[in-house]
Amino acid sequence: MNKNDNEQYIVIAKIGAPYGVRGWLKIQTFTDNIENAIHYQPWYAEDSNGHLSPLAIAEVDGKNGRLMAKISGVDTPEIARLYTGKLLHIPRSKLPKLKQDEYYWSDLEGLTVIDHRGDALGKVSYLLETGANDVLIVKGSKEFAVPYLPGQVIKSISLEKQEIHVEWEPLD
Repeated sequence: MNKNDNEQYIVIAKIGAPYGVRGWLKIQTFTDNIENAIHYQPWYAEDSNGHLSPLAIAEVDGKNGRLMAKISGVDTPEIARLYTGKLLHIPRSKLPKLKQDEYYWSDLEGLTVIDHRGDALGKVSYLLETGANDVLIVKGSKEFAVPYLPGQVIKSISLEKQEIHVEWEPLD
């Protein structure tokens, strides 16, 4: 399956290090809740050619705030290690519909951030969850960490124009 087919895919997790001697893998989820990642199966892993292939997950364990998975046919840490670092994708159609003015992080990545003077600061490279509020990491001539505070710092988001307008000044 090619990432360029008609279905849109988004990244929901990253495979971490092997766990134990039976081929289990730690999974770092990018979802609000570990249970969400479990229910969004099948997961698709990207190969070196950019093709997505479904992973046959034999078991999943989401206890104690950690997610681990066992891929069918992967029974040793040596084989499991070959999956470490792979991103897990799901079809976007599996995600719940959002309310107006709500966005998935993947919607914001790549948007141009424009300050109150109309100057482009750069593009959203990725987002961070800090506890107090999420933060947009914006890369342009410099890298900026812009607080994601709708109504305060974030003035408007236009997915159609691929822009985020902010009331924010970078510190020199």
